[in-house]
Amino acid sequence: MNFVKRAALSLVARRGKTALLLGIFLVICTLLLGGFLLQGATARQEAQAQRRIGVDMTIRGSGLTTDAVAKVASSPLVERYNPMLRGVTRPPGLVPVTSDAPKPGGAEGGAGQDGLGLSGIRESGMLLDFATGRAKVVSGRGITVEDADRKVVLLERRLAEKNKLKVGDTVSLASPGGERKASFEVVGLYEDPHPVPSQWVAPSEITANQVYAPLTAVSSLGFGTKPQEAVFKISSPEKARQLHAEASRLLGGGDLRFDVNDKAYRDQVRPLQRVGAFASVLVWLISLAGAVILGLIVMLTIKERRDELGMLLSLGEKKWKLIAQHTVEVAAVAVPALAMAALSGQYFAQQAGEALLPRERHVTDSVDAPGPPEVRMEPADLGRVAGIGLGISLVSTVVPGIGILRLHPRSILTDSE
Repeated sequence: MNFVKRAALSLVARRGKTALLLGIFLVICTLLLGGFLLQGATARQEAQAQRRIGVDMTIRGSGLTTDAVAKVASSPLVERYNPMLRGVTRPPGLVPVTSDAPKPGGAEGGAGQDGLGLSGIRESGMLLDFATGRAKVVSGRGITVEDADRKVVLLERRLAEKNKLKVGDTVSLASPGGERKASFEVVGLYEDPHPVPSQWVAPSEITANQVYAPLTAVSSLGFGTKPQEAVFKISSPEKARQLHAEASRLLGGGDLRFDVNDKAYRDQVRPLQRVGAFASVLVWLISLAGAVILGLIVMLTIKERRDELGMLLSLGEKKWKLIAQHTVEVAAVAVPALAMAALSGQYFAQQAGEALLPRERHVTDSVDAPGPPEVRMEPADLGRVAGIGLGISLVSTVVPGIGILRLHPRSILTDSE
């Protein structure tokens, strides 16, 4: 009788131990598959978070120009960029939001105080308040890259309500001195949570009076071509040093100041990396623990079956076939356990993913909040679990089976222990 047939008969005859092995293998394969699925979900969510959030590097200084910013933005390290040209406009017929407190007697108006704060930008979604969700568009849309050559504005809701403006209306903006004027279409209204200060503050410094328009249109009004700052979005903090060196070379150093804001990146990506590391450690621990537990069970089984082994050896059976029989018995249990784990692993990994993987909190005015983490089973995941399961089968049978190689039929049959 060949050892494969003996293995099948042994599994049927020892139903209790077969069920025990099946249960242990089912737990091992389910946990392994869950670990791999959690690793895959973590990697996908981390890549999505890196693309969506990234890291902001802000460059400030008098040496900035729109052409210089464009040169830095041409670097392959830069994914998006947003120069900001600030000024104060005094639009005719547009009344700013003011605090209820009276203006102090010694406070002077003048340029830079009594008008509206005007910022020329490339896209509003990259502004910090919009990117973190503190400010959001409540009507219409924000400023986008496609608006570069258009005269459009984004107004705060309170300013629009005070002047009875809505999306689609036209407003007139003026240069700092009032000598240049241009008409702008209102494409969106946004809401900022900062209240109007209770004490007197210059209107141009009140958040409700901040107006956003494309940089080119603001520059054509007479606000110059030197942005006060430019924000460059890169994929990870590791690339910040490279961009710093490249920007210094392109801009010539000078009084430029570089700041890296990776808080949003760290808040979202670092927890994902920790979950991925946990999943990797889990896979290793399960593999090691599974091999040890099954090895002990097989070792006890071999000890209980010494009489059977002695009779087979006395009949001339080769020792390697006895080891192969035990290996086949364990592997035969591992295959259905893997199939059952494939049915349950997806569910448990989905539950673990929703519990362990953080939801992203940072959304822009054009990006919806993400759904639950995507746990997707790939053929490669089943292949890896099958490989590790069979590996555990070999280790847990071959290592204890080394003792079989030292057995002698006479010593087994005459030994009462």
